[in-house]
Amino acid sequence: MDYKAAGAPKPAKGAPRHREHNERGSEKNPYQRKDQKAELLARMKAAANKQAATEGGK
Repeated sequence: MDYKAAGAPKPAKGAPRHREHNERGSEKNPYQRKDQKAELLARMKAAANKQAATEGGK
């Protein structure tokens, strides 16, 4: 009996089969990108204020 072949297969080693579409350092997701969280929060706050203003007028 070949005891070496028994048991669970070993995990794959080496390079992945493909590159991710949004991996860090790519054109779509560069390392030196500007943090957009502040812009997002500003847009969310503006939308919340607009929503509150329209609901308050009812």
